Amino acid sequence: MPVMNIIEAVRDALRTQMRQDQRVVVLGEDVGKFGGVFRATSGLHEEFGADRVIDTPLAEAGIIGAAIGMALYGLRPVPEIQFGDFIYPAFDQIVNELAKFRYRSGGQYPCPVVIRTPVGGGIRGGHYHSQSPEALFIHTPGLKVIAPSNPYDAKGLLLAAMRQNDPVLFMEPKRIYRASRGEVPEGEYELEIGKANVVREGSHVTVLCYSGMVSIAEEAAKKAEGQGLSIEVVDLRTLMPFDIDTILASVKKTGRCVVLHEAPKTCGFGAELIAAIQERAMEHLEAPILRVAGLDTPFPYTLEHEYMPNADRLLSTVRQVLEW
Repeated sequence: MPVMNIIEAVRDALRTQMRQDQRVVVLGEDVGKFGGVFRATSGLHEEFGADRVIDTPLAEAGIIGAAIGMALYGLRPVPEIQFGDFIYPAFDQIVNELAKFRYRSGGQYPCPVVIRTPVGGGIRGGHYHSQSPEALFIHTPGLKVIAPSNPYDAKGLLLAAMRQNDPVLFMEPKRIYRASRGEVPEGEYELEIGKANVVREGSHVTVLCYSGMVSIAEEAAKKAEGQGLSIEVVDLRTLMPFDIDTILASVKKTGRCVVLHEAPKTCGFGAELIAAIQERAMEHLEAPILRVAGLDTPFPYTLEHEYMPNADRLLSTVRQVLEW
């Protein structure tokens, strides 16, 4: 079985689906001959041609608007927004048009668009290349939001996303684009959208995380093991819909929970997870659920590693929960 990084897994998923389904087209800034700024689409232009791998102007609203039109006329577009931070000019197209076509048409026009975009910090990109805007889109009915943490999940979830009929925002963790490596099956396989993965079993506390924070949680869990602490790490994989059954099963087992995400804490996705748990499993909790998150400031240029959660911050919070 080949070993891939996340970039290679994404490219393999795109190539696999484009070979199988002639309706799949890729579009975005520099995705063609250049192969994308992170090289996720490298080689696709040469294989599938300019009609299916389309270089666009630097106009995010236009990219998404064109993709919507393509989908309504029978294509299955996969637009790339070069950085998650640049998605805001397309916000209206996504939340007011793309997410609502299926509802407003009574199911006649499902609009199957899969928007790929890299998110998060850790590459010294400053405040215009490091944001994590997932909560804005989780809050939008009609959208599915996927946030893989490793190559195996990235390929399986992207294939699943391209084969269903709802619009999807596929958020890729650029900090570990090449650092995360693992075995990825060749050819066909899908992972269920809406299904979390318990990546590490534990008994003392549950850590809920996703995307680039899963590796941070695993690092903390290994450190904690040497201190006699057992952390269960749950990778959500899909943020909307999220797997409440797996979450509740883990929290009921450990009795304690910490939510870890890179986005700012206030109104971040962690708040929704905490509410969902407390509405359903309050009697199983031995301590308040705490959050480890980014700071409520613009993402900094020079202090990004102070801003971003790390294993030590997570362990400190885990101890607070255990000492309650």
